[in-house]
Amino acid sequence: MVADSEIQRIARLTPLADVLASFDLSVGPVEPREEAVTKALGLTLAASAVIAAGHPKAALALRDGYAVRSDATLDASSYAPAPLSPAPTRVEMGDTMPAGADAVAALDAVQMRGAEIQALAAVAPGEGVLAPNADATADLQLRLAGARLRRIDVALLTALGVERVLVRQPRVRVTQAGASDIIRGAATLVASAVASESGIAVTDNSTLEAALNDASADMIVAIGGTGSGRNDDSVRTLARAGTVQFHGIGITPGETTALGFVGARPVLLLPGRIDAALAGWLTVGRRMLARRAFRLIEEQPFAAELARKIASPLGLAEVIAVRRRLGKVEPVAQGYLSMQALAHAEGWILVPADSEGYAPGARVVVRPWP
Repeated sequence: MVADSEIQRIARLTPLADVLASFDLSVGPVEPREEAVTKALGLTLAASAVIAAGHPKAALALRDGYAVRSDATLDASSYAPAPLSPAPTRVEMGDTMPAGADAVAALDAVQMRGAEIQALAAVAPGEGVLAPNADATADLQLRLAGARLRRIDVALLTALGVERVLVRQPRVRVTQAGASDIIRGAATLVASAVASESGIAVTDNSTLEAALNDASADMIVAIGGTGSGRNDDSVRTLARAGTVQFHGIGITPGETTALGFVGARPVLLLPGRIDAALAGWLTVGRRMLARRAFRLIEEQPFAAELARKIASPLGLAEVIAVRRRLGKVEPVAQGYLSMQALAHAEGWILVPADSEGYAPGARVVVRPWP
């Protein structure tokens, strides 16, 4: 029988804000490593992903058609076709623009009349053309250090010729201080949360003592044994192996959550109830993992006020890239979305096909980039 003097007790509940503030001094980032861009999806950048050279290097056709001098089509119409001399070059999307041409006329805007090629409509300078450096300027920081690589980032970096990036990926040992189905369920939940937020979750059936002595772990999370039950011993086990910084946090559920260190490795002890373990993970564990990865915590989809008007064509559903500015959102690009715009956008909104857009001040739902 365990004497009352040996039972784990919580002296006081530490305010959550004080616990989180302690991370800035006590929890540091893991060492970075280099990884192939194609394998770095979801990982946290340890250094900004920088584009060395501008893209494209030369003007490219944005559509199939004819590369023309725009001034040769100024007065062209179907009633008064304008002859094109010399004959324009046929181009396809992605082709380098030939010298002297500054626009691409659509295929149906050009006709053959005998040996003569004629323009049937005026084409504005730059129409159908992607100018040099329009996708990305030289030395562009496509994604900043501390951000996770999204699918769109991997695609853009691959398209722009970046093969490797510097990342941080903490190795988190998730263990169970108890054998109940509830504790196993909570451990599974935490392990999946670790994996979804750029960590490597390592799970097994070893004891808490073994997990605390695992030098390969960058962080340890244990489920169960944080209360004052006769068999609860997790906090005292941590105290024997290292130090207990907090036992009892002002959150509900999850009051018995504890954290401390074994050497420089942070240890999070979560209650053996799924709701309490989840509350402790969301409020404390997630922040701790972000500090180990030196990662910014991203927000979920949110509603926001539109800073500027968005005009959209009827009949087409339109995806608008947006970013946050002073508590509102504003569009960063419409029509052609350059790689630079895609990287700088913080989310997107969908304008339905039966809408002409939104007025300033309208409330819109912002979805995150994939």
